[in-house]
Order: sequence, then C-alpha cells, then structure tokens
Amino acid sequence: MNEGSEPTTGSAEPLAGGGTDSATEVFVAHRNLLFTVAYEMLGSAADAEDVLQETWLRWMKADLGQVRDHRAYLVRITTRRSLDRLRTMSRRREDYVGSWLPEPLLTAPDVAEDVELAESVSMALMIVLETLSPTERAVFVLREAFGISHDEIAAAVGKSPAAVRQIAHRARQHVDARRPRGEVAPHQARAVLASFQAALETRDLQGLLDVLAPQVVLISDGGGVKQAAPRPITGAGKVGRFIVGGLGKAQVTVTSDHTVVNGNPALVLRVDGAIDGVIAVRVEHARITGLYYVRNPQKLTRVESETPLTLR
Repeated sequence: MNEGSEPTTGSAEPLAGGGTDSATEVFVAHRNLLFTVAYEMLGSAADAEDVLQETWLRWMKADLGQVRDHRAYLVRITTRRSLDRLRTMSRRREDYVGSWLPEPLLTAPDVAEDVELAESVSMALMIVLETLSPTERAVFVLREAFGISHDEIAAAVGKSPAAVRQIAHRARQHVDARRPRGEVAPHQARAVLASFQAALETRDLQGLLDVLAPQVVLISDGGGVKQAAPRPITGAGKVGRFIVGGLGKAQVTVTSDHTVVNGNPALVLRVDGAIDGVIAVRVEHARITGLYYVRNPQKLTRVESETPLTLR
C-alpha cells in the first residue's frame, strides 16, 4: 500500500513492520498531534476524540511496511475523517440554539509561552476559522499551523497541489483580515484579565468600561441549556451593562479563578461555588476586544484537567 491512499477495510491482524504493538506505539507517539489537528479543524474535543477513534481503527488495518511516512499518513487519515465530520457538524450547527463557540480546553501554562501554538488554538482564531469552508479550514490549519507541504495537503483533501496553493492563499487572506491585531504578551493579557476580573466580581460598571475596548464583542454560548445572549453584543457600554445587570438580577455569589484555556489567559466562573462557565478573552492594545463566555455544560468537561496539545 502506498501512502497516497487510506487503509482498506479488513481485520486488525499483526501488521507488516512489527505487528500491532508497533502500530500502537506509532499511533500513541503521534496521538497529541492528531488530536490537535482534529480539534483545530472541528472546535470540539468530543468530536476530535471520535475522529481519533476512527483514525485508530483505520490505522490498525494498514500495512506499515508499505507506509513510508507514518506521521504524514496518520495526519492524512485524521484530516479526511475530520472533513467528513466537519461537513456533518455544519448542518448540525444550523439547529444550534444561540451562538456557537468552540469547546474550551484547559492547557498547560507553558502552552501560552509557545506563541505559534497558543495563537493557533486561541478562541479568537478558532472563531475566525468557523467562517471558512470545510476544505479551506483544513488547508489553512494544515499549512499555517502544522507547516505541512502543499503536496501532502493535496493528498489529504483530495485536491491538486496547485488547487491547494490557491485555497491556502484565499484562506490566509480571509483569516488575516479577521485575526486579532496588536496582540499583547501573555503577562500583559493576564494583567488586563485581572482588571476585568476585579470589576466583574464587584459589579463595577466603570471598572469594566475602563478595560473594555469601545467596540468589544461579547459572545455567549449556553447551547439552549443555560441562559445566554441569543446574539453577539457589541460596544463597551452595552457589554458592561449586560454583565452588571445580569449579575445584579441573579443575586448570587460570583467568584472567578485565573486559568489557561486554549493556550491563553482565561477565567473559570463559579456561581455559588459551582462552575458556571469559562470566559476567554481577546486582548489588543491592552484592551479587551473579544469576550467569549462558554456556559453550555456539555462544553465544560475539559476545563479541570489539562489536554495536551502540540504542533509537532
């Protein structure tokens, strides 16, 4: 079997080149990379795990002796499975209640120091990726985040290398026009977030206005399970009043803890001691330009234990 095709169906018998143990070792060695590929394409850890299971099943049916580049081959399978799922998810999201946000992942603090990785999985960029077509997203992620060659991407998405170059160029222009500008260093973002946290917990409207950019956008995702703004809210005044008004009406004790979500500073909010959601921020020029509040309980399963991510 050459690496230009996916494994054919069959039983998971001992494989050429070392047997099932060798296949398992290779898969485990690349698992974090494959998960990161799938997650960046899908924005859902649950769906990324399903893709990894499908990739594993196909990998176990491959003849390792005929695969020249294990990493490239596994990435190809993962990409194809992710593309199939992404097209299905696009139809599913049409029925989603309210705004949709990516599933937040608790990541190790040192991920924030890896600028390339932190940007590629940031909530701000993941939201921009949602505006791409499935194929554009796959090409952009593989090329820009993982540095995969046009030829390898072409084999993964079923396009010619020339077509992939055009798609990559178009997708990069689209993302560059929408990606955050004037981003700050992690320690500066943490300082801005601390000011926001203080104003939030004390319900200080002026404190919020001091840290929010004039055209800040708040997106909240309750998934129809938790209350959330049905549409994005734009403008510091509107966002500030929405936050303070909502907390004032609730008559609850709100506390928050600093954390690292998707490689960037974030807050875990607790209401009367129970996790209510995660707030990720987009910081530009020392002001918050984007607030992403995930309240959907189904998306909060990975905010208490770290998820390992890697681009290599």
